Amino acid sequence: MATIEETAVALGNQASDEFRQAAEVLGKVGLTQYEARAYIALVGRGVGDAATLATAAGIPRTSAYKVLESLAEKGYAQPTGGKPILFRPTPPLDVAESLKGAIQEVFEKLATLHRVVAEHGEPQLVYLLSEREKVVAKIGDLLDQSTRTFILTTPQVADLRDELGKKIQHAVKRGVRLTFVTAPLQRVPEGVEYVPRENLLATEVLADGEHALLAAPGLEACGFTDNPILIAHLKQFLEVVLEKGPEPPPA
Repeated sequence: MATIEETAVALGNQASDEFRQAAEVLGKVGLTQYEARAYIALVGRGVGDAATLATAAGIPRTSAYKVLESLAEKGYAQPTGGKPILFRPTPPLDVAESLKGAIQEVFEKLATLHRVVAEHGEPQLVYLLSEREKVVAKIGDLLDQSTRTFILTTPQVADLRDELGKKIQHAVKRGVRLTFVTAPLQRVPEGVEYVPRENLLATEVLADGEHALLAAPGLEACGFTDNPILIAHLKQFLEVVLEKGPEPPPA
């Protein structure tokens, strides 16, 4: 079976450029390189199992199933059952509409922050970071600094669970009350309180009720603050979503 690159070469330089551009754009909205390649391959095939898509996407077979699981958690694919498990792509236009909604939500919240800042005339209330690595590191810093409570609402729980695993364990051992608000039927680390909620788009953090962070859907940018006025706005939002749900499956 031809890989993405081989297919692009067969179709010509224009197609090759379009494949690269598609992968770059998917990277900007939160997919890893492997996830972007796998989604493009899945769209091109319509359906496939991990081994088949690994070959088509040019990614390691050992990583393919985890990549497809991650795409499913992020809403880019759906498992269809069977052995081996087959995956179908979420239609690209459906993905685009979801991303539009996520971006709209983030910027509406940022607009609220901007309005509050303007009303109170206080400079440098919100500090900005770009690049996913730095955003995840900042979330980790807030987790390390927490002494009482740490609330995380996110659609990216699988990635953050893996990347911040040790920091989460240390916080639990320190006696910090950790609450994760995420999609139903997601695994959360032991010792973390779980609140299910559908259709989460952005990622928010509230640490000790004193430090707040709001990140874009793909964690490629965030704003964070310790200003009491803005913290109060996030607390009000979290009061709405913090309703208990069923226990998650074992980690």
